[in-house]
Amino acid sequence: MATAREERAAADVLKSLARHLNCLNEDNKSARRRALEAVKRETVEQRLSGGALQELFGGLLKALLKCLSDPAETCRDTAIQIITGFIRVVPKLEDSLPYLMPALAQRLGGKEILEPAEELRLALMEMLSLVVEVCGRQLAPYLEDMIKILQRTITDPFPEVKKESCKCVISVAQSIPDHFHLQAESLLKPLLQTISHQHSQVRVSVTQAIGAVIQHSAGKSVDDVLSQLAQRLFDNSPRVRKAVTVVVGDWLLRLPDRYSYFHKLIPLLLSSLSDEIPEIRCLAEDLWKKVGSQWEKENEDDLKNKMDFRLPAPALLTSGGERPGLGCRELVVRNLSKLLPAVGRDIGDWLVQTRVKTAQLLRVLLLHAEDHCTQHLQSLLTVLYHTCADPETDVRAQCLESAKLLGAFVSAEVYLKLLLPHVEDSTSCSSASPWAPLTVLGAILRGSSREALQPHLIKIGDTLAHSEVCQGSQQALYLDQLLVCVDAVLCVCQVDCAVISLQLLKVLVSVQTFPYTDSAIHAEVSVRCLCEAQGLSGVCELYRQHMADLLQWLSDSHHTWTSYSIQKTQLEIIAMQSGPVVGEFLPALLPLLKSCLEPSRDPEMRLHIFTMLSKLLLDASNTLDSQGRFAEYMEIVLQDLLLPNLLWCSSRSAAAVRTAALSCLLAVLHGAAFPAERVLSVEETLSTQLISALEEDSKLARLLACRSVHSLLKLTTQQLNADSLNKIYPELLKRVDDSSEDVRVEALKSLSMWLSSLGKNYDTQSCRPHLEFLFQQLLLYMDDPDTKIQDSVLEVLKVASEVDRGLLQQQTEAVREKQRSPEYCDKLLQHIHSL
Repeated sequence: MATAREERAAADVLKSLARHLNCLNEDNKSARRRALEAVKRETVEQRLSGGALQELFGGLLKALLKCLSDPAETCRDTAIQIITGFIRVVPKLEDSLPYLMPALAQRLGGKEILEPAEELRLALMEMLSLVVEVCGRQLAPYLEDMIKILQRTITDPFPEVKKESCKCVISVAQSIPDHFHLQAESLLKPLLQTISHQHSQVRVSVTQAIGAVIQHSAGKSVDDVLSQLAQRLFDNSPRVRKAVTVVVGDWLLRLPDRYSYFHKLIPLLLSSLSDEIPEIRCLAEDLWKKVGSQWEKENEDDLKNKMDFRLPAPALLTSGGERPGLGCRELVVRNLSKLLPAVGRDIGDWLVQTRVKTAQLLRVLLLHAEDHCTQHLQSLLTVLYHTCADPETDVRAQCLESAKLLGAFVSAEVYLKLLLPHVEDSTSCSSASPWAPLTVLGAILRGSSREALQPHLIKIGDTLAHSEVCQGSQQALYLDQLLVCVDAVLCVCQVDCAVISLQLLKVLVSVQTFPYTDSAIHAEVSVRCLCEAQGLSGVCELYRQHMADLLQWLSDSHHTWTSYSIQKTQLEIIAMQSGPVVGEFLPALLPLLKSCLEPSRDPEMRLHIFTMLSKLLLDASNTLDSQGRFAEYMEIVLQDLLLPNLLWCSSRSAAAVRTAALSCLLAVLHGAAFPAERVLSVEETLSTQLISALEEDSKLARLLACRSVHSLLKLTTQQLNADSLNKIYPELLKRVDDSSEDVRVEALKSLSMWLSSLGKNYDTQSCRPHLEFLFQQLLLYMDDPDTKIQDSVLEVLKVASEVDRGLLQQQTEAVREKQRSPEYCDKLLQHIHSL
């Protein structure tokens, strides 16, 4: 109570202010303003004692509260300043609450806020906050008035009023918790309406206020606010996300009914462990450790065995870092069955941010669950199949990290039993993304240990090499993931991969059937890695080890090959990459080629095989003839592979096949390793087919036929009989009239070789008519308009002069007399005379 001296001092001041108090009723706002300023100078600005100010406040309060409704903003502002000044210094503010609180409720808590000025509403809210701070528990009787005020001011248009209101909510909740919980939930509606405000600091304040309201409420409205708080975890402002983290962590530590909400609150806090801001991640980690430690202490009896006999951390934690504590792990394990359905639902959300956050959360959950993932493996794999096909890179990256954790925590026998059937039949889980099971398998294998995979390598290898898998799709993504699986096995198991070397090579060969792609280049690198893993000196050694099995693998299906079959390209890759090794397996290779090149087979497929064969023949010494034994199979090559495909039949595809066969035939005849006697055994059939080929419509075919005749004559020099030779030259003469200059030149070269190949078996006397005809026709071309042809004919005739000089001289002089090509005739005669 105030002393007598303080009462007298207060009475004196009130007496001196009587005139000014009367002026507060004046119509002139300037007079009212001056009166309020005078009151302010004589009271709160004076150094009066607390008791005196208490007496003054009691005498002036009603008049000052009346001024809060003054029409003039300056007057209301001054009145607020005076009242606030008294609140700061009076010792017993609670005596004034019966008048002060209703007045504030009238100004701020009605259906319509009476105070129009933003700054004054802010000043009134600051006043209310000060009252709460000063009076504390004594405000309990006025809780209803405060709730009405806060319900209105939280949604005030002025952001600063919103922030001050949220601050006041927190103060009220902490000051009168025993009463606040009765009406706390009535504040949630305006708070949730404001939580998405455009100002980040407002969102921070609202989040903090929601935390206080829920903490001090009956706990029935947690579900109402969780979705809004979850959305704030995607907020662009780090301060907002930090506020949510603090609020959720505080609930997990102190919320009375927190055990009922663990499965809903844990995901929110764990999501912050993956925040992009290091400060928030550290904060979330500290809070989570506290939550786990507290739960561990509260449930010490249940965890006694696990605490006394702690199991060591798994050897392979792909995410690295510190192992979560026992309490944290147990919290996740006991709530995992409730969390995973929600994760599976949200990871397919249409919003990218939601999918990324959910994928990050899944990784954190698996890191805590460890081997308890096993009981949820089926649903986890389903989620991962969907996630690894997500268009967002961050989502896919988190998916792969989660899969690696499964490889570290789950038994290989268990996950292979569930996963491999989906790899073999990818449509069973995702028809739109057939590579999804392979992607998951590759990541899981990366996370597994060598010891865990070793007993199951054959099963893994057989699955990858299964035709439905290694030839299951031509999509680049599918091939890439197939290679990822191979690389994962090689990386983890290293030398142990020797037991599935053949299966892995089949996969790598299959991937290379799509040339000029990144996958094909990657597969070549993987082949070398497979060699290194087994300590082999090179790729040839790898193929030597498996060539017999590879050819048998292809032979098992060769009867069904068409132009669309991938096997024909597999054969090409094996034959080309094996280099000299292919020459060691001719007995197995040639029957396969024979079957594929039968005239009844698909023309486009035969064309592909011939193209491969021509490549091998052009480098025969390093491929087919690497062992020097290819000549032994000459008759098979000519009779069974090439000659049947030189038979004429209509259609463009058949013509293309004949051209390809001619290319191979030329390569065979051009090779130096083939003895003439083996060619002579099929000479009659071969000559007939070549003569027929000289009439082909294709310029390239005619050119190849001319060159083949040239090579045949060169290979069988002076060993062909006269009848065979006399069948050849007339057809070559026809080609000298060809529409293509290249063909004409080649025909003349072949005629030159024909003349050179006339040996002792060729009787020039009995065959004189043939020679006369040949010389006569060649001399006609001495008059050709193309000088290149004239020069070529001259060279041929020079060779002819060595066969029958007299006959050629006679015919040349006859032509010279007719003044046809005198220059070339003179050159030829000069050459003849020089012999």
